Amino acid sequence: MPLGRDDKVPQLRLTGVQYGILGVFLILVFGLWRLQVVGSGYYAQLAEKNRVRNVPILAPRGKILDREGRIIVDNYPSFSALLLRDASRNVLNDVTAIAAGLHMDPDEVRERVKKFAFTPQYQPIFLKDDITPDELAFIESHRNELPELETILAHRRLYPKGGFMAHLIGYVGEVSEDMLNTPQWEFYNPGDVVGKSGVELSYNDILMGKNGFRRALVNNRGKEVGRLDETPAEPGRPLKLTVDIDLQIAAEQALADRNGAVVAMDPRNGEILAMASRPVFDPNSFAVRIKKSEWNRLATDDDHPLLNKAIQAQLAPGSVFKIIMATAGLQEGIAQTLQVNCGGGHNFYGRFFKCWVVSEHRTHGVVGITKAIYQSCDVFFYTLAEKLGIDRIAKWAHLLGLGQKTGIDLPNEVSGVMPSEEWKIKNFKQKWYAGETISVGIGQGAVAVTPIQLARAVGAVTMDGKLQKPHVAFPDELARYGMQNASKIQSETEVPIDPQNWETITDAMAQVVEPGVGTAPSAHLNGIDFAGKTGSAQTMSNALAKRIGHRVRDNGWFVGVTPRRNPEIIVAVLLEEGEHGYLAARVASQVIKAYVEKQRARQNNQNLYRAAAAPGLENAPLASVAVIAAMKSQRVLAQDRRALLAEIEQRRRGPDGAATAGAKPAPRADDFFEMAGFFGEPDADGHGEALHAARFKVKLENARAPVGMAVGR
Repeated sequence: MPLGRDDKVPQLRLTGVQYGILGVFLILVFGLWRLQVVGSGYYAQLAEKNRVRNVPILAPRGKILDREGRIIVDNYPSFSALLLRDASRNVLNDVTAIAAGLHMDPDEVRERVKKFAFTPQYQPIFLKDDITPDELAFIESHRNELPELETILAHRRLYPKGGFMAHLIGYVGEVSEDMLNTPQWEFYNPGDVVGKSGVELSYNDILMGKNGFRRALVNNRGKEVGRLDETPAEPGRPLKLTVDIDLQIAAEQALADRNGAVVAMDPRNGEILAMASRPVFDPNSFAVRIKKSEWNRLATDDDHPLLNKAIQAQLAPGSVFKIIMATAGLQEGIAQTLQVNCGGGHNFYGRFFKCWVVSEHRTHGVVGITKAIYQSCDVFFYTLAEKLGIDRIAKWAHLLGLGQKTGIDLPNEVSGVMPSEEWKIKNFKQKWYAGETISVGIGQGAVAVTPIQLARAVGAVTMDGKLQKPHVAFPDELARYGMQNASKIQSETEVPIDPQNWETITDAMAQVVEPGVGTAPSAHLNGIDFAGKTGSAQTMSNALAKRIGHRVRDNGWFVGVTPRRNPEIIVAVLLEEGEHGYLAARVASQVIKAYVEKQRARQNNQNLYRAAAAPGLENAPLASVAVIAAMKSQRVLAQDRRALLAEIEQRRRGPDGAATAGAKPAPRADDFFEMAGFFGEPDADGHGEALHAARFKVKLENARAPVGMAVGR
């Protein structure tokens, strides 16, 4: 039926429909333009990610070596399981299967996915480290079902067994979220393994390499179907420490399983030769990922195994502090003429202060500065403290580095405490009372030091006032690696000490280990110029111990050197609840002995070596072992005599074994042996060298060997 005029579509409605169609068309065109033009780069990138996957290549950390280049910390190859999130599938749907195959708790897998949810999708999640062969086989056999699982070769830290050198070396671990929020770690990524303590932390930038990556082709299911290119990883650089493994072994064995610390340092330059702390922990537990239960056990242990007691134990030094007191008393002109009569104690400010000898039912009698040191007379140092006053004591203690960090290149060093009037007002808003000074005089009261501080301070006294900054890395090596603060690793400060006072103190320290004279005769070392100072320090007052009904044994301290003046090595020992300083002295003596024996063995293992110690022959370049032993007035060992006689006999007979005409018979062991040698020294005008000849005369016997010398041009 044809439409009438009244049945036609109104023009207004028709126009609206036309505009609607046009609007839809424009929207479609705009969407197409936005996709094809504006977002072309973005969607091309997404498409590329669907096709290309970046797989990281982890860089191994640099090895840690001792001063002779021997490996302390190495790496071992290990596989880690990665969870890739750049595939289209939802990884949370596969959590149960993944956890079962990797022997993990499903909640742990979900927690790790949640933890890294804020990171870019193209960054993989390190799901499990150091996977087992069967876990590796699970991943390889389920590539189709679980394409989001991947493996990566990682180089894990391999530390010495038994916690050897654990506190000095430190450990590594996964960088935490809190660390990533600090400037030091802002350029690191979640999952990176970094140094967490010790050398591993201090020199993380050197030891940690730069990761590489490889680009792999994947299909729409996320399965790898090919490889494009690869950017290799840059391994971390090796780091040589000043530590000597042989001395470290000696220190660890001497300390055994007793709680405390040992520090051995070269006071001439501040190089740390050994550092041990007890109890220990196993850094291998951290090399992968430490279990929460294990971490809680270490963190809550009352003996604090994670604490490096060499630089973090702040304790009263006891009588070792008397070396600082002696230095202050002599430099202030008081101790030289001070004489006290030790009757087992003395009254100061209305209170009786005992001397330690009371426990042995004896007294020291008349005591001067020398006897006060080697007999460790408390009454003498009580009196000296009263005359000096707290501020003069604090002045010299601060000059020798107490009450402040040493600046050692290890993290988390503590400063200790050296009290003074200013210190008490600042910290307690109270005045200092004169009676408090008396206890400070024997290293008690508010005085608190670390073993490294005590080693440095006493080392400075024996070095005629040369105070060195301790360090575990070689500054020249750090400078070669471009570290800006390399020059600050080593520094020297001069503390004014009069030569006569220096000799008085060091000679008295040498008598500390003399049998029948000092407080540590059992630590005496025959043939070694060994000096030191013992100390025993209370951890709580006797009154408090009596009140709580629990007796706590004193801490034992000892600091020793060899030789007594300008020493080559200084050893500080802390034995927690060691009770007696002489027990700590025995520990130190074992380290000192190991050092000296190594130096002598190194010399004796060479046929010829420099004769710097020969009187009048400072410029002689070479001389035989037996000759040097004679010039140093040391005994010539039987095996050295036999070797020397065999060499003489060989020379007498000549290269063919026949006796040389006119040659004298080989000398007997009790005969004298003469050896000629040449050496040069600068001539008078300084433009050349004058050649000298010398003849050495050595008697080959067990007794000390005399030597005669004639020099001519």
